[in-house]
Amino acid sequence: MTPAERATASSAAAGTQGKGPATGQTGRPAGDATRSATATAPSTGQQARPRNGVDSVPRRVRLSLARVDPWSITKLSFLLSVAVGIALVVATAVIWSVLDGMGVFTDLNGLLKDVVGNEVDFDLLDYVGFGKVLSLATVIAVVDVVLLTALSTIVAFLYNVSAALVGGLHVTLSDD
Repeated sequence: MTPAERATASSAAAGTQGKGPATGQTGRPAGDATRSATATAPSTGQQARPRNGVDSVPRRVRLSLARVDPWSITKLSFLLSVAVGIALVVATAVIWSVLDGMGVFTDLNGLLKDVVGNEVDFDLLDYVGFGKVLSLATVIAVVDVVLLTALSTIVAFLYNVSAALVGGLHVTLSDD
């Protein structure tokens, strides 16, 4: 039995049970304008259109974000800052490799030897070698993870305090 047949059968059964003069075809009071989406239209025998169908106006709901959970913010910010840290280390390695492949470090090393002279033993790669640059990028990434996680947790607590005072962030959602 299809849902439309079930609705018709249940409305016919409810119509025979409602014996008062104020009941309509579905057993509901005659003034009740609510109708299910699967009920049949009384005059044509066709199904009534659902309230949120194609021809209906989009609904708008105004909600407010009154509180955020600091623990969920902490977990999310930790994962995102780890991703940013990994991207920082990978980007540093790629940029260093590209610069080294283009010969930038050897050109700079030759320019510094011309400026300073040959009597000073100076090698630029002793200071900006791949290992040192990658180690510095890793340290910066770890500090970034700790700072971003702590700051976002503090911001979550501050949001909860300010939302308790002013009511939170108001958002209007629509089902376009």
